[in-house]
Parts: sequence; structure tokens; C-alpha cells
Amino acid sequence: MKQSRRLTRLAAVAIPTILAGGFLVSSIATLFAADEAVITGQTDDPAVWGRIFPLQYELYLKTKEMVPTKHGGSRPTPHTPTATDPRTIVSQSKIEEDKGLVAMWSGYAFAVDFREERGHYYMLDDQRYTQRQVVAKQPGACLNCHASLVSTYLKLGEGDANKGFAKMNAMPYSEATKLVDHPVGCIDCHDPKTLALRVTRPAFMEGMRVYKASLGVKDYDVNRDASPAEMRAYVCGQCHDEYYFKGDGKTLTFPWSKGLRIEQIMAYYDEAGFRDWTHKDTGAPTLKAQHPEFEVWNQGIHARAGVTCVDCHMPSITYKGETVTDHWVRSPLLNAKAGCQACHQKHDPNVTEKELISRAEEIQDRHWALRQVAMTALLGLIDDLKAAKAAGKSDADLATARYLQRRAQFYLDFIDAENSTGFHAPQEGARILAESINYSRQGQIALRDPNFKPTVKVVDIPPPPAPK
Repeated sequence: MKQSRRLTRLAAVAIPTILAGGFLVSSIATLFAADEAVITGQTDDPAVWGRIFPLQYELYLKTKEMVPTKHGGSRPTPHTPTATDPRTIVSQSKIEEDKGLVAMWSGYAFAVDFREERGHYYMLDDQRYTQRQVVAKQPGACLNCHASLVSTYLKLGEGDANKGFAKMNAMPYSEATKLVDHPVGCIDCHDPKTLALRVTRPAFMEGMRVYKASLGVKDYDVNRDASPAEMRAYVCGQCHDEYYFKGDGKTLTFPWSKGLRIEQIMAYYDEAGFRDWTHKDTGAPTLKAQHPEFEVWNQGIHARAGVTCVDCHMPSITYKGETVTDHWVRSPLLNAKAGCQACHQKHDPNVTEKELISRAEEIQDRHWALRQVAMTALLGLIDDLKAAKAAGKSDADLATARYLQRRAQFYLDFIDAENSTGFHAPQEGARILAESINYSRQGQIALRDPNFKPTVKVVDIPPPPAPK
């Protein structure tokens, strides 16, 4: 028993060494062998890993704590259980706080239920019990970013994770969710033999392959070719990005074959003729942005300086006398001493936590003010389109304005769905919001002046295929 406790402590120290420097610990397998817990390639229960790595597991469990920041984070909100939703505590409703979102998503499931994101601890239950599951048939592909899936992929694919991925994507969510038991956990980011960081999501592997191909890099394999430092962003980028469900198989796809910037993603969707839905009030062929933290971070100063997700959201800390990587994944503003000050003090020894938080909040304040302008502009275009439609304008008359709504709305939603409130890339966020405002205003002009030529090519998006 004494040996087991000693090995547990050793393992607790080994993880941050791997994460911080990217070096593998060659003797790590002996730690597993000597402990009573058994970790295999399909051990998806983080509690089992927690017997060997108790400090990391304790910190991981803290993601159940709901602590807001000025512009984000969740607030505990009482909820009366229903037949379809047994939760007693949820996070605040964003569509109740901002009715502009309801107008933007009119006719789409997000207009019915959209709440502030909670920590990783809740990610599976919050997806299972959202009202979006009630009002729309969701595919199994939705699970890719909300559950621990390594063992599920292998079981469904009879040992082939890619085949399991394809099979799960095409299943109804109601069936696929029965195959998983845990939210994202240790096995989704760590090799169970070496603890090295790894990518386990096929969609990200393929997304990076096509993205690198657009840069002239052939046959890129993220697990083979990425540096240890890059992996500190890629393990998070497996889920925190823009995506869509491609084809009848509902294949989870990252639209990166032209690049990661929003105009490149927009061009991808236009070329594919893809729409998420047809806007109920205007008839526009609209898109729903997801959570493109990876794409936006890539455009910011931290990415260019080599600062990754782990550095800020999972910094090295001292916990119960041990130096570990903080697995309480959260906003750095709630952990500014380790998540911000530790790095910034290397360049400015006198900088304080308070000053760094103030700087971040000022960026977010300015971003939010511009976001509000963009939302007002978009709602103005939506109202004008509704009025023109009610007045009997033809589809041909409305085509330009509808396309500009598609573009303005996606640009706004792309930034609004990104969870840093502008901080990951302030200049890029401001640029995208300004473009959104511009497209909304151009759409209004197009409704008033049939001879108006917008600054972007108007793309005809075909109607969605009829249900089979």
C-alpha cells in the first residue's frame, strides 16, 4: 500500500513534466503496473485514472463548479425537472438574456434553447437534456465533442476507430448517446501507455490534414507530425472549433480545406452550397456557427507567440504540495496568477493579477460593445427583409439581401459563438464584426436599390434536398 501511494505521487509529478516539456516518461508503464488500478486503451472512466492520478482527478472534478466572469462563465440557475430533463440546476439562458439571438436563429433549434456553457463535468448531460433534442432530430455526430469516445469508436468499428466514427455519426443521437457513459476525460487526450498528449478525434485528424494540404504540406498526420508544443493546443482543438455535418452520413467535418480564416470557411460553405437551415422569417440560406476557439486563437497574438490553450487554461500550479498541470479547465481570469501573471511577469516583474484582469476585461468590454452594434445591424436587415417579403417582393428581388444576411449572420455568430468574448484575437474579432455590420448594411441598401452591387459575389445556395 505504501508503494502504491508513492507511485501515485510520482505519477502526479510525471504528468506536468510531460505536458510542460512534451517529454515522454519511459518508466511510466511501471507506475501503472505497480498500482491496483488498471488503465487500458479503452478505460474511459476518469475515476479509474484518478486512482493513479488523484490530484489531477480532483482538479478535473472541480469543473462542476459554476463561477461566472464579467463576460462569461455560468451562474447556477434553479430548474424544475421535467419528463425529458431531470436537471435541478442549469446555467443561465442566453436566449432569455438576448432576444436578438432568437431572431437570428428563427426556425432553428437554438432559438428554443441555448444556455451558457458549463464546465467539462456537465458537457454530456447538458447536451442530452437540452430542449434542442426535443424539437429536432439530432445525429449521433453531436456526441463527438461532448463525450469520452475512444472506446465507443473502437467498439462500433470492431477495432477500427475511423469506422466507428462513421457509424456513430449516422446514428440518431437518441441511440448513440446510450453507447457513452462519461464526458470527455483522460483517455481522450492522453496515451494510456505513455501519457503523451494525442489527438483521438478523426474529424480533427482529417481537418488538419486538409488544412495543411492547403499550405502545401502533404499527408500531414497530426499525431506523427505535430510538435509537443503544438499538441498543447491540438488536444483542445479537437472539439473547440467550427464544424458541420456533411452528407447523408452526417460526417462531422471541419471546413478547413481553404484555411482557418472566416472568409476561407465562408468560401468553403458557399462552394459546397451548404446551409444549416432556411431562416423562418426571411427565407435566407443561413448557417449556424459553433465554437471556433481554435480558428480564432490561431489569428491572435498568443498563438503567434507560441502560447497555447494549456498554458492559460491549464497552467502549472502547486496543489497539495505537488506541482501539477491544473486540470480544472476554466477561464484564466478565474486563475490569473497562474494562468496570466506567471508568464507576463517574465517580461514585466511588476505586473499584477489585477492589472492583467483589467486589461482582459477592457478588451472584452470593447468587443461586446461592437458585438451589440453588429447585432443591431443584423436585426435591422432581418426586419427589412421580413417587410419586403410581406410586401410581395419576389425571391429574385430578395436574393442579394438574403445572401448578405447569410454572410452577416455567420460572421456575427462566428464571433459570438467563440467563447473568449474577443480576447483570443481582439483585432480579428473586431474585423469580423465590422464586416458583419458592413454586410448587414449592404443588405439593407440592396432592398432599397435593385441596381446596388455588393462588395462580395452573391452566391446562389440551392435549396436543401428533400427528406428521404
